[in-house]
This record gives sequence, structure tokens and C-alpha cells, in this order.
Amino acid sequence: MAKVILVDDEATMVQMVAEMLRAEGHEVHPFTQVTPALEAIPELQPDLVVTDLYIDKTGAGGLDILEKARSQNPPITVIMVTGFGSIETAVKAMKAGAFDYIEKPFKMDELRMCIQRALSFNQAISENVYLKKQLRKKYQFDQIIGRSEEMQQVFKMIEKVADTDSTILILGESGTGKELVAKALHFNSRRQFAPFVPINCSALPENLLESELFGHRKGSFTGAIHDKAGLFQEADGGTIFLDEIGSMSPLLQSRLLRVLQEKEVRRVGDNTPVYVDVRVLAATNEPLEEMIKNGEFREDLYYRLNVISIPLPGLVERPDDIPLLISHFLKEKMNPRTGQPYQMTRHAMDVLAAHDWPGNVRELENAIERATALCEDDTIRVRDLPPALQKTAEEVTSSDTVILKNKPRTEESPAEPEAQKFSAKSLYPLENSEGRPIKPTSAPGAVSTNTPLGPLKNFIREQEAAYIQRILALTGNDKDKAAELLGVSLATLYRKLTDEEGGQ
Repeated sequence: MAKVILVDDEATMVQMVAEMLRAEGHEVHPFTQVTPALEAIPELQPDLVVTDLYIDKTGAGGLDILEKARSQNPPITVIMVTGFGSIETAVKAMKAGAFDYIEKPFKMDELRMCIQRALSFNQAISENVYLKKQLRKKYQFDQIIGRSEEMQQVFKMIEKVADTDSTILILGESGTGKELVAKALHFNSRRQFAPFVPINCSALPENLLESELFGHRKGSFTGAIHDKAGLFQEADGGTIFLDEIGSMSPLLQSRLLRVLQEKEVRRVGDNTPVYVDVRVLAATNEPLEEMIKNGEFREDLYYRLNVISIPLPGLVERPDDIPLLISHFLKEKMNPRTGQPYQMTRHAMDVLAAHDWPGNVRELENAIERATALCEDDTIRVRDLPPALQKTAEEVTSSDTVILKNKPRTEESPAEPEAQKFSAKSLYPLENSEGRPIKPTSAPGAVSTNTPLGPLKNFIREQEAAYIQRILALTGNDKDKAAELLGVSLATLYRKLTDEEGGQ
């Protein structure tokens, strides 16, 4: 339960209250003098202090106790008690930071309820601090998965602009994690304790979106039965995230432009502007420059939104991150039938690495979710992958050896040790099929005089294909090792092999 300090020069009152609190399971430390109580506060760090306002004739009293308790980190909750109650003393105590004020003589039930409210308040504050810490932890930069050079550039940009008030336009295809970047920007800024309010501009019709964003007055339209504050007002002091900004109508674009320029909003049906302090983050997967040319998006709004832009690469542009993402999606999952973590075969990993992922990270996450639901044991195989990947599976030949042995994340291993070995630079050691180290060989020799003449690009394609086949033969057709030796991603190697077969 709670740790409570009692301070009062009436020993009988201290004893009665102490017995009541101990009967409820609290740890009680009673004092009848100010000085010992002041010394005990920083040492004991209690959850609550209950003190008389006027204790003795030394000149010290309850206000000194209150000041000492509130100066601790975190501040300690204090209830003031006095037999000389008046409006002036109550106001003085509350202004100094007292949680509540109770007048003598009081009933024990009255004091008990007051103490319960104070302890409930403490619990709510502690939970709020914990949740905010969890949010900050969740949306730290390193929680966005990716070690590729493309993602490192994104991280650097987020770190530079997170703690500014600049308007930011996040660009990327659907499923690339635009809202996750927006949350990282918010929860790593000075606005992190204020609201983060996201809205998808394509999810609502124009009239409803206007009301949601800016609010409305009662009676301003059919169904407006009461006043409503808009999302800009709800986000005051914090951040509003406007996803799919390209779908906003011209009328709303002009209203949004005014908000960005004047820092004020007007509710539907209201002529009085309301000042708001809001940072605006916007995102789109549409080409806004083309929309401007076609008259579908305001050029002046575009420049207001695009103060700083953060382009997010599609998953096809960072295939080296695919194994890392797979490991991340699997690390929190356990097979409900066996209670064991999931693992994956080499063939399944190769198929996932060779896919183009038009739906980006979201599609990959859904594929892993489906695979864990359908696999018959702890091992994910090709047959557990979505139908869209079955065609890719026909083009990829590799063994069904288990290579991903995922482990749930623990306090002792907060990083992703299993994921590291799947990076492009260290996926597998460079060994041939006999287990001997592979050393890069020189490029093909000089062109023979018997080589038929033709376009240079044909010659380069033939030489590249021949070199790839030599490396594959050297590695025993192990495409993972071949890709590493060639200095290309596995997806790139499969694409080149497909092009080679198509050209024959």
C-alpha cells in the first residue's frame, strides 16, 4: 500500500489516524514536531503527507512541511489539516500546492475519503508518466525498422527536424510507414506531452471533414445539435497529422491555407476566429506537383506544407531491410498451440526477399501475420505464404533448411541479435559448397577476335550473365552467397536471372 507521514502536535490525533491507516495496510510514520518531520521527508520519500497547518510555536509549521514535500522529485502529495479553518488559510494552502484541505474537528470517514482521493490521484499521475515514457520509447527513431542507407537518411532527417515547429510533408507510397514517422516527429519534440491528433483526409466527405477539422456551431447545419470543437482545437499545443492531404477538396485547401498563415480557425457557422498553436504534419502518396499542374491542388498550399519534406523509400528500394523486418514482426509472436517462437525456412526467406512488395511494409507485415496463422507448427514454409508469392516461389530454388530461429525480446537481449545475421553484408559466410572460403575472381578475359560484333549493351549483358553463372557455379548455386560476392541484393540477383532467362 502507501507510505504516509503524519505530522501534528496533538499526539492523540496522530495515534488515532495512524491506527486507522495501519488497519488499511498503509505504512505510517507519525511525528509531533516539525523539524524531525522535515528531515524524514527526503529520506523516506513518502507517497502522502498529512500535516496540521499550525503545529508548534517554533515559527515552523505545516506550510514548511508542504514546501519541503512539494520540492521533492517527484513532488509529494500533501493534505493540510487545521483547527483554525478559514477561507484565507485554505486558499493559502491550496496556492502553495496542497492537494486538499480538511478542517478540525473532522470525522474519520471524511479523512479516510480524502486520503483515498489523494492516493488515487497519485496512481493516476504515475500511470500517466509511465504511459508517456512508453510512448516516447515506442516512437524513438530506432523503433522504425531499417538499416539500409535509404532509411538511415530518413532517420537523420527526422532527428534534425523533430524538435522544430516547421511544417513537414511526408512523401511515400501506401504502406511505407508515414504515420509512424509522424509519431516519431511528435514524440521526440518539445510537444510530446501535448496531443497528437491524426486524421485521414480521404476517409470523410467534404462537409464532415470540414466539421471534424474546424468544428461547428450549434444549428450551423442539419444535425448540428450542439457546439463542437474541431481537431485543430483538440491538438492545441501539440501536433495534427493530415494523412492523404492530396484528397482534400479545393474549399478545404483554402481554409487550411488560412490556418497555416494566420494560426487561427473558424468553426462552421461562426464568425469569431480561435487562435491555435498547432504543428502541422501532412502526408501523401500522390504526386502533388502533377495535381498542381492539373488544377487539383493549390500551389500556395503546397509550398506552405512542403517547408521540409521527408521522402520514404518503398520496400523494393531497400530489399536488404526485408529480413530485418521479418525478424521484427516475428519477435513478439508465439505459436499459441506450442508456446514456442516461430522460425522460417531458407526457401520461405528467399521468396520473401525476391518479392517486389507493391504494398510495402504493410503488405510484408500482413504476409507474416497470415503465415503465422496458417503454419502447422513453429516453422514458416513457402506453403504458408500468401498466394501472390506463390509465383515468386516457382522462380526461387533453395533448401527448406531452417535459418531464422527467432527469439522473443527480453530485458537481457533488447536488441535484435537474430536479425543482424540477415543483413546484406553478413547474411551467410563466403564459402563454397565444400565449405572452403570463396575469393573473388577476376573478370572475364579479353574479347576474342571471333566474338560477333553488335551493340555494346548486348555484349555487356552477355558478359554480366556469364559472370553471374560463374559465381553461381563456384558457390554451388547458393544464391545468397552469390549475391553477397557480387555485391548486390538477393532481389537484384533474382531480377537479373529472370531477365537472363527472358532474353534467351
